[in-house]
Amino acid sequence: MTKEQIEARLQAMLFASGESVPVKRLAEVLELTEAKTFSYLEEMKEKYDSDESCGIRLMQLEDSYQLSTKKEYYECIRNLTEKKRKASLTNAGLEVLSIVAYNQPITRSSIEFIRGVNSDGPLNNLISAGLVEEMGRLDAPGRPILFGTSEEFLRCFDLSSISELPDVELEYNFEDLNRDLVEAQQVEFESNSDETSFEIAVDEPEPAGADEPQTPDTEE
Repeated sequence: MTKEQIEARLQAMLFASGESVPVKRLAEVLELTEAKTFSYLEEMKEKYDSDESCGIRLMQLEDSYQLSTKKEYYECIRNLTEKKRKASLTNAGLEVLSIVAYNQPITRSSIEFIRGVNSDGPLNNLISAGLVEEMGRLDAPGRPILFGTSEEFLRCFDLSSISELPDVELEYNFEDLNRDLVEAQQVEFESNSDETSFEIAVDEPEPAGADEPQTPDTEE
């Protein structure tokens, strides 16, 4: 196949998919190496970005690629489809999203430890919006769920990978913090369980006749 034929096939597959496709899978279909497939995709990406007459772009999402429209044409697309505008994130949602993005994978307990308040609502909203997803479970008592950002997060913030996030100074070691919080919860649970246990004291029966009045001995 010529270079043009390979690029045409890549474009067709990505367009038909409608979502991101791993480079490995594209390489398998084209019967090429992953390195070669990656080079073709990068050339296509640069070509689309530099061509002002092209309204689409090729996005890299970690080890996958996806076709999408260029962000400068969003208003035109919105007017065409008359799609309702999505609700913006609340301050609490942004806080939780930032915590997850910079410290993933992270448990719910660690998120709440940092914020100092219950974060079930904001976290569930982020999961519903597809910005945060489950990434497995921590190998600790109770096996709490670990959360991380999704491909939709990268797409929304125009990132190719999490490594492109602005640098910030982290205050905690979250791998250790996750485990410490789980262990603390386990200790608290066991402690509360001990507090709820109780014993019923049962008085031993007194010997027969113990309640009968005693009469002094009298001499006859």
